Amino acid sequence: MIDYRKFQKSLKNLELQNANYQNVKYRDDLSELDKEGIAESCIQRFETCYDCLWKVLKRYLIEGLGIPEVPNSPKPIFHLANENKLFVSSIESWLSYSDMRVDTSHDYDQDKADNCLGQIPDFIDDAIGLYQTMSGETWE
Repeated sequence: MIDYRKFQKSLKNLELQNANYQNVKYRDDLSELDKEGIAESCIQRFETCYDCLWKVLKRYLIEGLGIPEVPNSPKPIFHLANENKLFVSSIESWLSYSDMRVDTSHDYDQDKADNCLGQIPDFIDDAIGLYQTMSGETWE
């Protein structure tokens, strides 16, 4: 049986921190440093969620679908998931999330951070869809 709890928790944390980030512009009580900290936390929660997601997806492909040989890196796993019709969105979106994850962890500049923050809402929606497909549970 596949344990989705870590993925679920990381996705809920990302969802909450993204909502917090979306409300920063309305918070006059926060300093610029506080606002930057919230943005950075949102990106870090994306990174954690992304890592949990592709690892549980690998287990699902092996244990849930019975695929004997599954690669051990995200992009090939995403291609395999796409071939098995697990994604609601396009494979290009998932490959973009993968590139975004690499960009934020290896070269943290403002443009890449802004790009990531702009794509996080779509990632959340797609991750929820994948969670529901794999687990058979409704997202709460």
